[in-house]
Amino acid sequence: MLRQVILAASRSKRMRSVVEHAPVSKQVVHRFVPGATVDDAVRASKALLAGNRLVTLDHLGEDTTDKTMAQATVDAYLALLSRLGDAGLTSDGKAEVSVKLSAVGQTIDEALALDNARTICEAATSHGTTVTLDMEDHTTTDGTLGTLRELRRDFPATGAVVQSYLRRTEADCKDLAYEGSRVRLCKGAYKEPASVAFQDKRDVDASYVRCLEVLMGGAGYPMVATHDPAMITAAKRLGRTRGTYEFQMLYGIRPTEQQKLADEGETMRVYVPYGDEYYGYFMRRLAERPANVTFFLRSLASRK
Repeated sequence: MLRQVILAASRSKRMRSVVEHAPVSKQVVHRFVPGATVDDAVRASKALLAGNRLVTLDHLGEDTTDKTMAQATVDAYLALLSRLGDAGLTSDGKAEVSVKLSAVGQTIDEALALDNARTICEAATSHGTTVTLDMEDHTTTDGTLGTLRELRRDFPATGAVVQSYLRRTEADCKDLAYEGSRVRLCKGAYKEPASVAFQDKRDVDASYVRCLEVLMGGAGYPMVATHDPAMITAAKRLGRTRGTYEFQMLYGIRPTEQQKLADEGETMRVYVPYGDEYYGYFMRRLAERPANVTFFLRSLASRK
């Protein structure tokens, strides 16, 4: 119930104003978002790579309503990739980028989003790294997978994301588990109707394991995005050779476990968001784990 309330609040303009203007909010947000600028993104990437953790960076912003906003997002990614490349952080895909198609024009025009995503993929390739297409709510799934197919014609390393809470995802995993296919499996963080998504945590977890088995048993490159110890254990038990898959976690969540996995020799990649448009991302992080809500409320209560 709490999760549904928070996800509903993530769409509330009034709640957004309250959170963004609360004096403590930015301090709390920095647990999950290292900053607003390219400098902040590069700094965080350097620190993670120094600890043998890989990086995927997301320039925050998903409510793009016109072509100018979409182009600004493209420009931000080009600037980021240039800075990462100049700093020597992109070789062999050590630091890559994650892109939400809604941020580059998907809600305006699918063709525009494809063209913009292609521009980002071209820049990523020139710097020796890759792009992963983030997945959003279920209404965008078919469009995102269609764009993925088009991009993979020229950029076969483009990553996909699937969400285990969607009822369709096991079938999508079977379609995507082919050689060279990079697929991030996460649980999902949007408010979805029961007609398309599992509502009970046990069902979401069971779906995650089924999808994990499909991806780990296929010829592709699974990216196991989870903070759940049970899912991490399940992935390890499947016996895939290290280096043929990776774990992924969000910036600021379970950093000790992230480092532990990296120290064990697992490939560990951290999802690092940056930018001013943090509200929707931040609220979804609160919705995912009660501990995140407790952390936020304690921070609010501690202010004089």
